[in-house]
Amino acid sequence: MSALLEIKGLTKHYGDYAALDHVNLDVESGAVFGLLGPNGAGKTTLLRIINSILVKDEGSVSIDGREACLDVTSKLIGYMPEERGLYGKMRVDEQIMYFGRLRGASKEVLMKNMHEYMGIFNISDNDRHRKVEELSKGNQQKVQIISTLVHDPKLVILDEPFSGFDPINGQLLQDLITRLREKGATVILSSHNMPAIEEMCSHIGLINKGKLLLSGKLADIKETHRTGLLSLTTASALHEGMLMDSGLVKSVKKADTVVRPGTFSYEIMPLPGVSNNDILSNISIQANILGFGEILPTLSDLFLQYTTQATPQ
Repeated sequence: MSALLEIKGLTKHYGDYAALDHVNLDVESGAVFGLLGPNGAGKTTLLRIINSILVKDEGSVSIDGREACLDVTSKLIGYMPEERGLYGKMRVDEQIMYFGRLRGASKEVLMKNMHEYMGIFNISDNDRHRKVEELSKGNQQKVQIISTLVHDPKLVILDEPFSGFDPINGQLLQDLITRLREKGATVILSSHNMPAIEEMCSHIGLINKGKLLLSGKLADIKETHRTGLLSLTTASALHEGMLMDSGLVKSVKKADTVVRPGTFSYEIMPLPGVSNNDILSNISIQANILGFGEILPTLSDLFLQYTTQATPQ
């Protein structure tokens, strides 16, 4: 699949501070891409340069094969920044139409899309005619998202989109992103909501201190970071010392969570060269095995691993 967004050698300094340090990143067309990093990592600077809001020092940004500039980004990108930008005194429908017209879309397209998205987000006709400042924070967030999407952008960039949403509205947003992907849009999500990113994103990029430390398909990244740690669920308690004496495992400990009441959960690290079958045969002597499998790192695990280590070189 070809890249819709291509970033090469992107660098941005604020005085002596490198907010971005020769970042190279491709986002495939049709992907849902999670952009991760701690506060101050360079994510916002990167997104603002992609949107032609900030000027880069070095490198290049191209979108759909064209060099990024205001004329290109205004039509191809829908960008919702973390710092929201609605006009409180303006009516909801007028505001959405206004932002859509700024992006070059026709009135017919905007009206159609506005009604569709308002239906998805359960915004009533009454709310549609109210001033933005009269809405709840959650509904203001919905209006911000609709204003971002109303012109049918090829690339949708949402910075902390779950902020201000309760779980119900968060699920509506997840459903909407799935809908956008099915329509062929490419989506970049920048968020600290790790479970949502892990559930929704096919690809991720992790940035810290201006450097891109990790990028690619999430499944491939997890595969390359596997540790060999195993998960075991049994119907009765194990004799942990007996398992350690078997010479098959490096460690065994009770898991922090239990799969279901009345069962026993363990995390096991095999010794090098030991097969899973050998471990299962030994354990089956002690207890009835209900579940067994490898524990792959979570997105939170990877985030902590890369953002708490020494400054990247």
